[in-house]
Amino acid sequence: MSKSIINTPNAPAPIGPYNQAVQSGPFLFLSGQVCIDPATGELKNKDISEETHQVMHNIKAVLQAAGKDFSHVVKTTIFLTDMQQFSEVNAVYGKYFDGDFPARETVQVSALPKNVNVEISMIAC
Repeated sequence: MSKSIINTPNAPAPIGPYNQAVQSGPFLFLSGQVCIDPATGELKNKDISEETHQVMHNIKAVLQAAGKDFSHVVKTTIFLTDMQQFSEVNAVYGKYFDGDFPARETVQVSALPKNVNVEISMIAC
């Protein structure tokens, strides 16, 4: 099965040896996104709501670069450094879907790149 690499300047450039997304057959695998503003390279993290919105904007840009949108997402993984922020992250996250929610897990981790509070990855098809 062939694969194609998806990268867009409308989302942050990878900060390691990976791509923003990989298309393989009908599936699009999106790498985890954090709250880096692609225009400035700065973190947008004055609070968890702003941080989550930036993550979702970055994901939207990668989806669009692949010709997809949130309606194509079938699986999401949310990584949080503090599960006490779950309800705020969940409220922002939910606004990006039209009630057709994907499967999902949310896990607490001890740390994330650049000391952010939330990272989200997705699979779309």
